Amino acid sequence: MIGRPAPDEYGDFYRRYIDLVEGDDLLAALRTPVLANALQDLDPVLGAHAYAPDKWTLAQSVQHVVDTERIFATRALRISRGDATPLPGFDQDAYVPLAPIRPLPVLADTLDRLRAATLDLFEAFSEADARRVGTASGSPLSARAAGWIVAGHERHHVRILNERYLAPRT
Repeated sequence: MIGRPAPDEYGDFYRRYIDLVEGDDLLAALRTPVLANALQDLDPVLGAHAYAPDKWTLAQSVQHVVDTERIFATRALRISRGDATPLPGFDQDAYVPLAPIRPLPVLADTLDRLRAATLDLFEAFSEADARRVGTASGSPLSARAAGWIVAGHERHHVRILNERYLAPRT
């Protein structure tokens, strides 16, 4: 089990994601692929849908979740191994237009495979590895906080999926 991080293990901005994750076990949260599950029954045509002008399409939003999980898993790995290099932030708005456009079923499969790799990483952490703190985006970040952010960020985007992409259009 990897417990919840203390508030001093991550920047204030990330609290909104961590607070979306129920329970006190990161591994249990990561074993529930909520976004991949939500995509399973969707019409693939919805991948090209944007809920408003100048907003990402659903496929772009899912690719953003993929990119973010990869970045935070890499941060967790580096921090867990004692890498003291301050890790830079990333500009999500610069990533999206350069990402490949892929169908929702392909993205759902990518999410499943990526989550298996993320779980493998976190399952191998000792307690000391998980609690090790580095710096990312100018704020403290523990390896375990990076995992909680992955789980919460995914849940944040499921909420957006339900409230904005799948909401009845008027």
